[in-house]
Formats: sequence, structure tokens, C-alpha cells
Amino acid sequence: MKPSDLLTRFPSVLMAWRNLGRNRVRTALATLGIVIGVVAIASLGIAGAAIQQQATTDLGSLTNEVTVTSGQDSDVDGVTDDQVARIERLLTDARVVPQKTNTTTIESREGEAFVTVTGLTEASALYNASAGEAPDRLQSGALLSAGTARELGLELGDPVEYEGRLYRIRGLIEAEGGFGGGGNELVIPPSGLADQQHYDSVTIVAADGEAATAIVDRLEAEFNDGEEEELSVTSFASAQENIDSFLNTLNLALLGIGSISLVVASVAILNVMLMSTIERRGEIGVLRAVGIRRGEILRMILTEAAFIGVIGGAVGALVSLGVGLVLFDAVAGDALLVVRWSSARYLVFGFAFAVVASVLSGLYPAWKAATDRPVEALRG
Repeated sequence: MKPSDLLTRFPSVLMAWRNLGRNRVRTALATLGIVIGVVAIASLGIAGAAIQQQATTDLGSLTNEVTVTSGQDSDVDGVTDDQVARIERLLTDARVVPQKTNTTTIESREGEAFVTVTGLTEASALYNASAGEAPDRLQSGALLSAGTARELGLELGDPVEYEGRLYRIRGLIEAEGGFGGGGNELVIPPSGLADQQHYDSVTIVAADGEAATAIVDRLEAEFNDGEEEELSVTSFASAQENIDSFLNTLNLALLGIGSISLVVASVAILNVMLMSTIERRGEIGVLRAVGIRRGEILRMILTEAAFIGVIGGAVGALVSLGVGLVLFDAVAGDALLVVRWSSARYLVFGFAFAVVASVLSGLYPAWKAATDRPVEALRG
């Protein structure tokens, strides 16, 4: 069906489009109000989605990890070999990584840096290497934070000294992501900290946050009877849930604030349509006198309101998309994340809200024009 055939079949659509063009300034201002309302709703929603995405990314490498340390009622300061063995027997579906820690100062020709020393075997479970490797079994050599290496002018293969022993650098730890990747850290085999009898902590790497929460419950039941705490068990999975809940509430609040501007725009549309019907009262009376039905008049006025909502909603969604690209690029570092449904849905919501609000705003003017008696309308 051609557009001309559609207009012939539905003349109210053509009349509505022509009526909007009669007072372009008034129509443009009403449409601008819708655009501002949609931008407010969609942009605030996308901003909340960008913040949530960044929070998830920042905690993503930690939500599936459970940290075990000595409990407040433990007889020893640290986690014993026997406790580690019990944890490994209990958790056959997760990676158990016991660690010993200390601090030291390492030196080079470029200067010196204070670092945390971590002794463990399964380096690949907790670290990602930006250069070199983080082996599954670290038995020789060392890993060093990339930032520390740059500060000291060290490269792969260079030696670093700890407690009189030299370790060749096998890998540089990524500065972003991964456990401990954000500070100055030297990772060596546990034999380098053999003088420490017990482990300072045990990190358990689960499949996901839900599995980590289940692991916490199993460890609590195994080691802590409710009255005495043999081991302290913590997980970031619950923190992620709390953050998600807070951000969802924040998104709703932002959407509520943005919707106020769209409600104001709806009042403006109501005023525009009401003034338009009053100015065209005589014309509408003539249409009714020549046989145009009330339903056609009603459709014509509602179509005018719908046109304003569709045009304003579409323009507002496009502007909001541009704002979203900038926000995600600045906050999350990837502008294309805006096309994901978690953020793109606010563009759809804003557009739909604009159309619905516009049509609702046109209901009263449309009803008033359709129910006006032809004789009285012709009198003006």
C-alpha cells in the first residue's frame, strides 16, 4: 500500500499532519519539551547503567573469591596445614590457594620500592600477567607488579632480591583486574617464606559469585559452630549483591527525576492541543456539519498528539544515544556497551513514555472537540 493510499484511507492522519504545520512555532516548542523529557529519562537511566557496569567490572574479579584467615577464637595465628588440607578435601570443585605474606624493600639502579611479598604456588589462579607468564605452579622465579617494574626500570629476566635470595622476574602483573594487581607486589614460591610456620590467608576461587556464597556457608558449617570462630571466612559476592540493589534503587530514583520533565512536557502538549482545538472550533464545526463523524475528529486530534510524541521521542532517543556513547566511553572505557539491553532499554522506555504521555495529553482536547455540537461550534 502506497503512502498516498494510506492517507486516502485515513484522512484524519493527513489532516493531523497539516494542522501541526499551521503553527510551527507552537508545535516545535511542544516537541522540544518531549525531546528534553526523553533525554532526561534515557540519559539518567543510561548513566545509572554505566555506573553499575563499572562497579561490576571493578568487583568482577573478586566476587567469585572467598578469603579465609585465622578466626578470633583460633589457637594459632594463621591458617595451619591441617586446616588447608581439610578445606581442600571439602572443596573439590574450587581452587584452593594458600598464601604466606610479608613486606620488604627491593632496590635497583633506578631506586627502591616498598612491596608486599606473597608466597604461593598457583600463581595463575590469582594473577594475570601483562608480560611473561603467571604459571600454574610457581616453583622458581617471581612475578612483579608492572607499575613497580616500570618505577625501578626492571624487565623480564632481571633479578630481584628477597632475604638474600635472587629471583628472576618471570611475569609482570597487570595493573588492572586480578587479585592484588593494583599495588606493589612481589610474588615468589612459598619456599621463600619457609620461616613462616602458618599461612596468612587462603584464597578460594569459585566458578561464580553464587558458588562463592555456597562455599562460605560450607566453610562456616565445617569450621565455625556458631559460638567459636576457628576461621574467618569472607566473600565479596554479598557485597556485589548489595551494590546491585543500591544501584537499582538509584536508577529508579533517577528515572523518577527524569520523568518529571516529561510530565511537564505533557502539560505543554495538553495546552497546545487545547488551544489548537479552540482556534479551529469553527473549522471543526464545518467538518461535523458536512458529515464527518465524531470518531474521525477524535482520531485527528489524537493523531496530532501522537505525531508530536513520536517525533519528539525519536529525536530524544537519538540524542540520548549520543549521550550514552560519551558516558560509557568515559566511565566504562567502551562506548559500544550502550547498545546492550541493560542500557539501551532506557532509550525504548523513554520513546514509549513520550508517545503514551503525548496521546494521553491529547485525550481531553480530542474529546472536547469531538463532543462539541456542530451548531454551537459554527457560532464560534
